Amino acid sequence: MTAVELYPAIDLRGGRVVRLTQGDYDREVAYGDDPVAVAESFAAAGAKWIHVVDLDAARTGSPENRAVVGAIARAVAGGAHVQTGGGVRGAADAEQLARAGVARVVMGSAAVSDPSIVRAAAAIVPVAVGLDHREGELSVHGWTEASGVRLADALGWFPDAAVFVITDIGRDGMLSGPDIDGLSAAASATDVPVIASGGVATLDDIRTLVSVPGIAGVISGKALYEGRFTIAEALDAVRAR
Repeated sequence: MTAVELYPAIDLRGGRVVRLTQGDYDREVAYGDDPVAVAESFAAAGAKWIHVVDLDAARTGSPENRAVVGAIARAVAGGAHVQTGGGVRGAADAEQLARAGVARVVMGSAAVSDPSIVRAAAAIVPVAVGLDHREGELSVHGWTEASGVRLADALGWFPDAAVFVITDIGRDGMLSGPDIDGLSAAASATDVPVIASGGVATLDDIRTLVSVPGIAGVISGKALYEGRFTIAEALDAVRAR
């Protein structure tokens, strides 16, 4: 049985570590001004992956925090891998991030608009396709626009994806528990491993997710920052599988 990985999340806006509630840029909570130190603390606690999102770039397409992403990758090199998204629009972005030390890029809006872009980027660096949805409809451009594409349909579009990152936007930052049924249905409908995102609030949430066939990873953000559990406790929960 393949091990499930924990992905502690660092969301960047204006160079700071923040969390949004349900993807709303007007509902932001800042958790620190030193994202590199946060990443180093995650790696020191045993995390083997760190999920980094450039929220500014996700909305505008301009890589506002790319230098910070590179600094994070350099700081944790040899201890943890960095998976990063936000503003990754094509092969040129993928190449720049790969050169910066990123192990996997996340493509969302661009991938949904043109699935062939994933193949080009995947020739450079492994690609996670971000499928962020509200009630089953994918959202794009930093979750600010509906795409008209259903999650269930998009699952078959990306044969070159290394993983899918599936986020239930309505649960993101709410600490309301993950969408177990929806994630289970998605994971069973594809051979691509699924990383679950959105709503994780407790260690039991993690234990439940890792029991779902096809789930390869769990992203946790707000619950960690709010002290609901530690990295070490979350790692024990994913390893309990």
